[in-house]
Amino acid sequence: MGAIPERDFKIKVQPIKDVKAIKRIQKLLDDDLRDLCFFTLGINTAYRANELLSLKVGDVDYLRAGDVLGVKQTKTKKHRSATLNDAAAAVIEGWLTIHPNPVAHAPLFTSGRGSNPVTVSWMRRNVKEWCSNVGLRGNFGTHTLRKTWGFQQLRLNKETPPHMVMPLLMEAYGHTSQQQTLEYLCIQSDEVAILYQQVQL
Repeated sequence: MGAIPERDFKIKVQPIKDVKAIKRIQKLLDDDLRDLCFFTLGINTAYRANELLSLKVGDVDYLRAGDVLGVKQTKTKKHRSATLNDAAAAVIEGWLTIHPNPVAHAPLFTSGRGSNPVTVSWMRRNVKEWCSNVGLRGNFGTHTLRKTWGFQQLRLNKETPPHMVMPLLMEAYGHTSQQQTLEYLCIQSDEVAILYQQVQL
């Protein structure tokens, strides 16, 4: 019989590590441009869900690829900027073409007829469902999108010396140490798990 976990033990929300799974989710959301926009912005900017859901139409309706989207971080109260890539700019443009209330003061991510923003809890359920629907197993939620951005940055820059990549990720996440960033991205825990499996005593 296994040990009973402590009450405050929490399973960390995981990043999406498989690029093919990311593409499958985006394909799944082809017919829901609002959710496709939320998902794609989440994995391309590393903003928190509540930061994305606080955006107004007027914050983004003029932006193009290469422009900067600035958001005040809810946790640190500091402003952080993200340069939009082609994918992020394209989903914003696509969603705004059918947005139910595309006026400057309206929430970018609306529920119903466009007067109220979508809630974080609603999007959390959606992220879990999307991941499940493409066959991913694990614990997923809105932080999955934010973590996916960082994990994929490390994967794409694996040939770059860590001392050049990690400071940028630490700044983006507002972390104070490399260890904190690795743990946040669930990288250290995976490596430790491999160590446990390598030795059979």
